[in-house]
Amino acid sequence: MLDDVDVDSPAPREVLVRTAAAGVCHSDLHFMEGSYPCPVPAVMGHEAAGVVEAVGDQVQGIAVGDHVITCLSVFCGSCEQCLSGRPNLCDKLSTRRPAGGRPRLSRRGEALHHFFDTAAFAEMMLVHEHACVVIDKAMPLDRAALLGCGVTTGLGAVFRTASVRPGETVAVIGCGGVGLSAVQGARIAGAGRIIAVDRLASKLDLARTFGATDVIDGSATDAVEAVRELTKGGVHHAFEAIGRKDTAEQAFRMLRSGGTATVIGLIPIGTKVEVDGYELLAEKRLQGSNMGSNRFRIDMPRYVDLYLQGRLELDALISSRIGLDNVNDAVEALRIGEVARQVIVFE
Repeated sequence: MLDDVDVDSPAPREVLVRTAAAGVCHSDLHFMEGSYPCPVPAVMGHEAAGVVEAVGDQVQGIAVGDHVITCLSVFCGSCEQCLSGRPNLCDKLSTRRPAGGRPRLSRRGEALHHFFDTAAFAEMMLVHEHACVVIDKAMPLDRAALLGCGVTTGLGAVFRTASVRPGETVAVIGCGGVGLSAVQGARIAGAGRIIAVDRLASKLDLARTFGATDVIDGSATDAVEAVRELTKGGVHHAFEAIGRKDTAEQAFRMLRSGGTATVIGLIPIGTKVEVDGYELLAEKRLQGSNMGSNRFRIDMPRYVDLYLQGRLELDALISSRIGLDNVNDAVEALRIGEVARQVIVFE
């Protein structure tokens, strides 16, 4: 529901951002439906871009008026994960306000949960300075918002987690916003063959425009057998971008010897993914990817440059632009699965 929320003033290392646009992501739906735990009441949303309104007195490199993308991969900068080049795995605890202190967000005196450290379904976001990155003001903010989660997750899974090399073969299962980003990540990386798998013809048509060389309708054929036949034995890389047990297992079975299956989608807690142990003798690998193994302060400005150069497609990812008052309809559309990305545009 929509309600008025009180936003506190920035603490020394916090940034107040006026939200310009926020994508409606499947991850929001997973938490709203209880597949993952989420404290309530909460302000949802996590994929956004906006303009800086105020900064704390210790913030460095971010100024009032800057255009920024916010990111759920908040990092402290000093833990083992951060210092070993994996800031996306930081536990983030030191970037949050202490329990019992003044909350960033409240409603009639009650503290509100700050979903994914961003709480983007609101006109203002109050975040730690390490939850945002300054970008080129030439970048349209409704498209910049997509980089805050879905696009970075898909591209990063290809570039960073799996390190796809030129000429290698790739299969992508699921052609929503994340899957389509993985498809074009494979194209940008120079993959020799890119096979998109989905059950909706409209998404497969989009996948072709994003760089898929082949498409497979998973509702009409055995996707694993079709991929193995197209590639004469399996792909070097398979990406699962839905978050299901069966499709994660399909991704593994699509591999050739020495191949790697990367699960991008959020599989519900407690779900067991099974592989044939004998297949491991062929040095096949099954791995996860957290937000594309991103280093978003480096990655997102580069993705902005790719978009401005015409090498990264974002416009076609946007299925519709809506107002905040239509957010419930947007969440329901996620359940149907016929959209790539819906974007809330704030006036």
